[in-house]
Amino acid sequence: MNEIDQTAPSVREGTPTIHRVGIVMNGVTGRMGTNQHLLRSIKAIRDQGGIRLSDEEIILPEPLLVGRNPVKLARLAAASGFDKWTTDVEAALADPAYEVYFDAQTTDRRAVWVRRAIEAGKHVYCEKPTALTTEEALDLYRAAREAGVKHGVVQDKLWLPGLMKLRALRETGFFGRILSVRGEFGYWVFEGDVVPPQRPSWNYRKEDGGGIILDMLCHWRYVLDNLFGPVRAVSCLGATHIPRRWDEHGRPYDVTADDSAYATFELEGGIVAHFNASWCVRVRRDDLLTLQVDGTRGSAVAGLRRCWTQAYGNTPRPVWNPDVPQPIDFFDGWLEVPDQQAYDNAFKAQWELFLRHVVRDEPFPYDLLEGARGVQLAELGLASWQRRAWIDVPPLTS
Repeated sequence: MNEIDQTAPSVREGTPTIHRVGIVMNGVTGRMGTNQHLLRSIKAIRDQGGIRLSDEEIILPEPLLVGRNPVKLARLAAASGFDKWTTDVEAALADPAYEVYFDAQTTDRRAVWVRRAIEAGKHVYCEKPTALTTEEALDLYRAAREAGVKHGVVQDKLWLPGLMKLRALRETGFFGRILSVRGEFGYWVFEGDVVPPQRPSWNYRKEDGGGIILDMLCHWRYVLDNLFGPVRAVSCLGATHIPRRWDEHGRPYDVTADDSAYATFELEGGIVAHFNASWCVRVRRDDLLTLQVDGTRGSAVAGLRRCWTQAYGNTPRPVWNPDVPQPIDFFDGWLEVPDQQAYDNAFKAQWELFLRHVVRDEPFPYDLLEGARGVQLAELGLASWQRRAWIDVPPLTS
C-alpha cells in the first residue's frame, strides 16, 4: 500500500487517500491496554492495512504509547513495532499530531486525564468505568459535549460472537416474550502466595478504584440495555470472600474491595435478570461468561463465542422424582447456532466504529453518557448492598 499525506490536495489516480489518526494511548502498558487495545486492535488494524472506507479512502491509526514506566514502554514499543512513546502526558496532549486520546489507566486516574484531554480539544475514547461516581461521569459527558469533541466508551461485550447471536435470536422473535436472563461470570483468581494471580492487585483495593461491582455492573448495564431492555431497578449483594492476597511483588495486602457480586435487575417489560460475578468461583459451565435467556417460545445459552438454543417443541418434560436416577440428559435437545458471519475481535470491532466516527462522523451511540449510565448502575448497586434494599434506577439524561 502506498501511504500518502492526507493533506495532499490531489493524488495520483488509483492511490487511496490515507486518513492518519494520531492516538495518545495512555495506560497502554496494563494488561487490557497492551493485549486488547494495542496488539489485538490498533496493531491488528495496521496489519490489515487500515480501515478501508472505500477504494479511495483508508483510515490508518498512528499510536503514541503513554505510561508511567519508561522501561515497560520501551519494551512494548519494541514488541509492537510502534516506536513512539513518552511518559509525559501533558506533552502528548499538546501535540497537534494526535487528535484522539485513549485511556486504559486504573479507574481512579481516568476522569482527571479524560477531562484534560477534552480541555486540550482531543476526541476521547476510554475504558470503563469512566469515573468513580455518576456525577463525575456525567461531568465528563457535559464537558465533551460543550467542547464539541467526539467521545466514546468501550462496551466490548456487545461484539462478542455469543452475544451477537443472542441479539440475532431476539430480533428474529425466537424467544417469544422474554421472561428472564441469567448471567454467570467469573473464575478463580489465585491469591498470589502459591500460584501467581491473574489480575492486578489494584482490582482488590477500593482506594485504587477496585471492586467487582464497579467493574462488572458497568458491563451488565450496557448488555441489558442493548440486548434485553432498559434497567429499572437493582438489588445487589457484594462480598469480600478472600480478605488477604499477595501483589505483583509477592507482598501480602489486605483486600479492601468486593471480589464477588450477586445482583438482580428488573428490566422494562417485566423481565427479570440476575447476574453472579465472582473472582472466587471455580468454573463448571460452558465458558467464563454465560448468559441464559428464557422466553415463552424458546431459550438460549450463550458463552463468549458459542450459543445453543432449545425451542418450545424441543423442550423435554421432566418429572420430579429424586428416588430414581435422572433419565433425561438435559444437554440433549439443544442446537448450536452456526456462525453465520465472520466475527472479529470485539475490542477491534468497536475501535473501527469509533475511528470511522472520528473521520466520517458516522453514528456512534456508545458515548460518555452511556458510560455514565454504567457508573450509575454500579453506584446504585453499591448503595443497594449498603442499604440491603431494592433501588430504582432513574433515567439518566444530560
